[in-house]
Amino acid sequence: MTNPTPLEHVLGFVRTVEAGGGSAALRPFLAEDFKLTEWPHALSKTGSTRNLAETLSGADHSQDIVADQRFEIVRTTTEEDRVVLEMNWSATLLLDLPHWDRGDTIRARSTAIFQLRDGLIISQDTYDCYYTAPE
Repeated sequence: MTNPTPLEHVLGFVRTVEAGGGSAALRPFLAEDFKLTEWPHALSKTGSTRNLAETLSGADHSQDIVADQRFEIVRTTTEEDRVVLEMNWSATLLLDLPHWDRGDTIRARSTAIFQLRDGLIISQDTYDCYYTAPE
C-alpha cells in the first residue's frame, strides 16, 4: 500500500471534517505537535491559535454549532510538504451567532495552508472571509 501524497492526506482530512468527524476521526491526520492558527475574521476579531488537544476538543464541540458542512475546493497548490486549499465553505447553524440566526446557512471563502511532516499535518493556517448571500 502506498502512502498518500500530501494533497491526498489534506483532502482526506477536509472530507473527514465535512462528514462531521470528531476528534477520533480527525486524530490520525494530525501530528502530536499540531498547531491551528485562525487569523482574525468576522466571528473572531483577534483570531486564535490552538494546539492538538484544543483542536480535537473544538472538533467535537463544533457538532453543537454547525451541521451539513460543505467544502467546495476551488484550487489546490502543493509544494513538497505544503498544501494550500482555496475553498468555499458553508454550514447550517445550530445556534444564533452575530450576523446569523439558527437555521441560517453560513458561508465563507477560505484559504487554508497546511504543513506536513512524515505524512501528518503539523500546522494549519486558515484565512476565512465570511459573507452573506441570497439562498
